[in-house]
Amino acid sequence: MTEPVSAADKLILIVDDDAAVREFLRIVVTREGFRAEAAADGSEGLTKARTVSPDLILLDLMLPKAGGFEIVHELQNDETGQIPVVIMTGRMMDRSTADLIKRESNVREYLEKPVKTETLAALLHKLLGTVPPARMPRR
Repeated sequence: MTEPVSAADKLILIVDDDAAVREFLRIVVTREGFRAEAAADGSEGLTKARTVSPDLILLDLMLPKAGGFEIVHELQNDETGQIPVVIMTGRMMDRSTADLIKRESNVREYLEKPVKTETLAALLHKLLGTVPPARMPRR
């Protein structure tokens, strides 16, 4: 049986144009033990994805300077193609659009805002193979 991976070893990039949402997500991510980087628009998100090599990207779908769909496709074309992406949006979408988004090779999940803290935390640990800090075995 493999040992759990520490969340502290994982970096999550948060890309959202709403400062309050970015801060909320940063708090959730760091409380779960992960390291966090943030970007306020699509262009900055792409740049950081390429420079900080995150282990996962939380990506708002509606962004200035390159939207979420554009970013998802850009990330598939280079060294960032293996980074899992979790799409988040406050925009209501029909099921077929949501299913289409989830079919992208790097998209692992689609969440509607407001995102529940427990749901997001559980998803991050599941996707990254980590456990919450309180459940990490002592050495």
